[in-house]
Amino acid sequence: MLSVLNGFWEIVVPFLVILSILVFVHEMGHYLVARWNGVRVEVFSIGFGREIFGWNDKSGTRWKISLLPLGGYVKMFGDSDPASRPDEGVQEMSPEEKAVSFHHKRLGQRTAVVAAGPIANFIFAIILLAGLFLAYGQPFTPPVVGQIQEGSAAQAAGFQPDDRIIKIDGETIERFEDIQRLVILNPGTELQVDVLRDGSVLSLPVTPQQVEIDDNLGNKRMVGRLGITRSGVEYRSLGPVSAIGVAFTETGNLVVGTLRAVGQIIVGDRSTEELGGPIRIAQMSGQAAELGISAALWFAAVLSINLGLINLFPIPMLDGGHLMFYAFEWVRGRPLGERAQEYGFRIGLALVLSLMVLVTWNDLASLKVFDYLINLIS
Repeated sequence: MLSVLNGFWEIVVPFLVILSILVFVHEMGHYLVARWNGVRVEVFSIGFGREIFGWNDKSGTRWKISLLPLGGYVKMFGDSDPASRPDEGVQEMSPEEKAVSFHHKRLGQRTAVVAAGPIANFIFAIILLAGLFLAYGQPFTPPVVGQIQEGSAAQAAGFQPDDRIIKIDGETIERFEDIQRLVILNPGTELQVDVLRDGSVLSLPVTPQQVEIDDNLGNKRMVGRLGITRSGVEYRSLGPVSAIGVAFTETGNLVVGTLRAVGQIIVGDRSTEELGGPIRIAQMSGQAAELGISAALWFAAVLSINLGLINLFPIPMLDGGHLMFYAFEWVRGRPLGERAQEYGFRIGLALVLSLMVLVTWNDLASLKVFDYLINLIS
């Protein structure tokens, strides 16, 4: 019983706190831009399902906390459900009702309202990262080779200690972390590496070795490895403007890295077993909380970026699906037909549910749940 309580406080509580904050930020983006555009917001909910408690503000919005704390939604006037599908009576509204209905706003206004949620997540991540860089400085590791492992890809390619790596496949390298980011994502793929050695620039082709590793949660994945170590770690003190600029850059790097990893999963270069769901995120939340406030804030920033990015995927039911429909509307000069949108939402729901099943299966497999059940019945 004591272990269950400890698990609840160490894993579940940090997860719910971090997720609820990120969901609140996301939905607040939708809410603020909707209100700025004259849309009446009927419900602002953290969680789904039955209401636990809530209150009404003077504009008539019901603010509430709901039973299932794995998301949230803003329901605007004219919506039939949290997915923002139009109500059946949206065309029979009075002029006064149309003036505050989301579905009667101009295309640009609707686009801004929908895009505001993911954008809010990106802005929040930038704020968190900038705060961390201001408080602790920016971790900085010069892209200088320390030691080279015997039999490694770097040794075979002719790397030497004190080589400064300046470019990989044309991309400028400023930190050792830039090397890691590119190498990890390219196992078995030849990279063209420019190094500065004794004042001269040398171009060294190298193919990172394919290495299977266990991450912090015990999941196996394939990564690239050069076989070099860093020369040392420094922390650069940053001012407010520099911290914001670096936070923008770091956010961009995380977005690019995530998209590249997703692309590799789609084409089969990476396993779908690397995808994680709520259970794995909860574990990581607990681990980050145990490491201290800086690790928890860094994890929240990364999760916020991923939340914003996932919501921009062009899947009906998600913000990106709505934006895709609006793009069709802009090209055609009129919205897609109701039947086409309905089929789109059904396909989107099927995709979202399938993804949820996949990541939950991965989560349970990583916890050895299936092995435990097999042992029980064998």
